[in-house]
Amino acid sequence: MSILIKGARVIDPSQQLDKVSDILIENGKIAGIGSFDSADTVINGEGLTAAPGLVDMHVHLRDPGQTHKEDIITGCSAAAAGGVTSLLAMPNTIPTVDNAETVRYITDKAKSAKAKVYVAASITKGLMSKEACDLDELKAAGAVALSDDGRPVEDTKMLINAMKRAPQLGMSVVAHCESLQIADGGIINEGEVSRKLGVKGIPDSAEDCGTMREISFADAFDVPIHICHVSTKNSVKMIRDAKKRGVKVTCETAPHYFTLTEKELLKRDADYRMNPPLRREEDRQEIIKGIIDGTIDAIATDHAPHAPEEKADFEKAPNGSIGMETSLSAAITNLVKPGYITINELINKMSTAPARILGIEAGSLRVGSPADIVLFDLDETYTVDPEKLHGKSKNTPFKGLTLTGRVKATFLNGEKVY
Repeated sequence: MSILIKGARVIDPSQQLDKVSDILIENGKIAGIGSFDSADTVINGEGLTAAPGLVDMHVHLRDPGQTHKEDIITGCSAAAAGGVTSLLAMPNTIPTVDNAETVRYITDKAKSAKAKVYVAASITKGLMSKEACDLDELKAAGAVALSDDGRPVEDTKMLINAMKRAPQLGMSVVAHCESLQIADGGIINEGEVSRKLGVKGIPDSAEDCGTMREISFADAFDVPIHICHVSTKNSVKMIRDAKKRGVKVTCETAPHYFTLTEKELLKRDADYRMNPPLRREEDRQEIIKGIIDGTIDAIATDHAPHAPEEKADFEKAPNGSIGMETSLSAAITNLVKPGYITINELINKMSTAPARILGIEAGSLRVGSPADIVLFDLDETYTVDPEKLHGKSKNTPFKGLTLTGRVKATFLNGEKVY
């Protein structure tokens, strides 16, 4: 079966491509970009932008173990609605993704989902930093990355061993950088807002110390490290400096860190609580600077669903917010429309670069590539209504905001999934 997307603005950073063109899809693959007359199905793309499907390299699907919040099928429906065609599922499920059986459970269930699910397996059993996982077994089962996300790997020897072994296995280590001792049970950023609310804060240094530790190991042993959800100005500066020195470090941030600040917490609404927490305006500005100058390689969501009743109590609620359905529009609104970066640079950070970091077949519209495509209106505005989102949970920090840029269709292996 053939599909023709006619007359869209086609953007593909992997080919430095930006032109009005047609995209021909045959048997689930990109068959050509150019001018074509007919196909079994013709889709009018005039006035729309077509790009490689987004690659969200930081997602919590809550499956297995907490499927009242989200599951693989519903999470991937939310992904498709946001133009995400590939995602990396984090391992802090119940049970933890620390064994081959759980890896295979996720990959098998994902075969019928509306996005491709890649698995990050844990470095230590139960994320407890007491017993190392069998990395060869996890790789053989299908995991592509390693992380104890949700917690840092406290045992430095185990982390170093994983960082050394991962390149040999063709895997990526993606690190949650935090000192649990410095964080000390805080629930929002330590500063003016935490003092005003009378709640325990998390100092910047909790993240900064973790970031410096991981950079130091990557430097000392000449191995790659990817740093998750960067939120502080000093972490950005440390990563920028490390890159200049040739350290093999990459990193991501999330839309809420370049859009919102700790002042949202004055509402005492736990939908604005995540870890790392929303920071100050100077941190937000440095995140944007890091996106502009290339210090920050990727934009991911840290999509973290929680049920409404779990988020009802501001101080006792678990950390996390959802983000896959709003990530593209939040980034267009806050990065592209103000002129900080181009739409081409944004697609690179949300698709091509994360695919390259993970070493997966995604992020490109080259002939022969899987026909994973997002088709969006760069100028359409809408107001975020949590009740219209496609996942099980509604804990979005973008609720009520008017965003620009809207996904109109998503294709996975040539099949329209949204």
